[in-house]
Amino acid sequence: MKKITLRLVPFFGLMLMMSLLIHSKTASAEEDLFYTYTYDYWGIERESPDAYAMNSVMLGSQLGVGDFNAPEGMFIKDNQIYICDTLNNRIVQFSYENDKYTFVREVKEVNNHGKTEALSKPYDVFVTDEGLWYIADYGNMRIVTIDSANEVKGAIYKPEDEETLEADYQFLPKKLVVDAAGRIFVQAENINKGFMEFESDGEFVGYIGAAEVQFDIIDYFYKLISTQEQREQMEAFVPTEYNNIALDADGFIYATLGTFDEGNYKSAQPIRRLNAKGTDILIRNGYYDPIGDVQVGSGGGYKGPSIFSDVTVLENDCYYCLDMTRGRIFGYDFQGNMLYAFGGIGYREGSFRYPVAIGNLGDSLFVLDKELGTITQMTLTEYGKLINDALNTYKVAKYDESADYWRKVLRLNGNYDLAYIGIGRSLLRQDKFEEAMEYFKLKLDYKSYSKAYKLYRKDWIEEHIAIIFTIFIIWLVYLFVRGRIRKFRREVQGE
Repeated sequence: MKKITLRLVPFFGLMLMMSLLIHSKTASAEEDLFYTYTYDYWGIERESPDAYAMNSVMLGSQLGVGDFNAPEGMFIKDNQIYICDTLNNRIVQFSYENDKYTFVREVKEVNNHGKTEALSKPYDVFVTDEGLWYIADYGNMRIVTIDSANEVKGAIYKPEDEETLEADYQFLPKKLVVDAAGRIFVQAENINKGFMEFESDGEFVGYIGAAEVQFDIIDYFYKLISTQEQREQMEAFVPTEYNNIALDADGFIYATLGTFDEGNYKSAQPIRRLNAKGTDILIRNGYYDPIGDVQVGSGGGYKGPSIFSDVTVLENDCYYCLDMTRGRIFGYDFQGNMLYAFGGIGYREGSFRYPVAIGNLGDSLFVLDKELGTITQMTLTEYGKLINDALNTYKVAKYDESADYWRKVLRLNGNYDLAYIGIGRSLLRQDKFEEAMEYFKLKLDYKSYSKAYKLYRKDWIEEHIAIIFTIFIIWLVYLFVRGRIRKFRREVQGE
């Protein structure tokens, strides 16, 4: 820390006070390693307390395995962490327990029926409950499956698919997952038809989750009126490509898009949840769809919308997306509401240079940085735990308890919109519709307000149906009596 020397000058006391004030502000700025924020209904960025605090930043050399060289993938299961050290042609496994990393094994070669084969640029790994490793062996243009003894149990090479794959197509797998049924879903380079799907025996099934074609309406109209030669020179409209894949606890696929029309980024749906048919079933009930930054500019030399490079899903169905554009982490709940965002591009702790993978373990998030070759660990703060507790209790139908946690969140951040909405949702589940409407109205959650109003109206009608029916009968009797009286008068006057 910089040492400040004071000289004896007139008003010594005043100068000393100012120096202490400056020192205090400097120390405070150094301690504040994060900038955490959310977006309100109007799309305005709102600062909030930190949901995660820095825990550690680890290099491969600190873990005793030498520096990582452009690592591309990370997989976390139970308390095991697997790092695809891509340009070192290896996969390194660690265990993490009691805030301590312990080296387990390193895989650089596999035994293929008596023949030793070296891994080449492994991009990703997935480990099953049975302990099988599925490796995206990018440089060898294959997916190889090994057991705990590094024995090859299977391999997948270029599929025999003449209808969709060119003869000179090279099979370059980059990311993969394996579901409970043993089906393998692969994100491969130069494939824009979705994820490649393989059966457990390696048989190619087809593609799943093809992203919609995105195009500009003006360009489309111009193509309609262009000649054949002009159309051939124009850029073709092709589906966008995925760049990563993950599985949640229920076996649904979470996918991130790597390319899309930046002019329409608010509707690009860069994060998706796919069912077995490849249909996107992600819930998007927040102020804005899960797209990362709502307002984008070119500050600090970085421009354009958020581009997610990876996603990790918690047990409570909340998920975190890693943005490679500005190095930020965006958290969303199971309804698509943004929880918070934090991180950035830089060299200080809590920032990244080229984040490529994110995973969760207990109360911690782990981020793999390709450029720095580091693993950054961040742990939930008291504020972050309260938010998680509020969501967890809501998921298991403990609505009173959930509302209590949201009220505690408001004591730490009175501008946190989701806390008001969360209280409203808890009240709604307790059939306290009128109270819920007040909370939804306060934070302009029109969707939830409409739902609460419909239930309130239905409840009010059911509660007052006897009175309404009585008034209706009285009104009918009144009309009948009035009609009889008028008829009687006409008969009397006519006589």
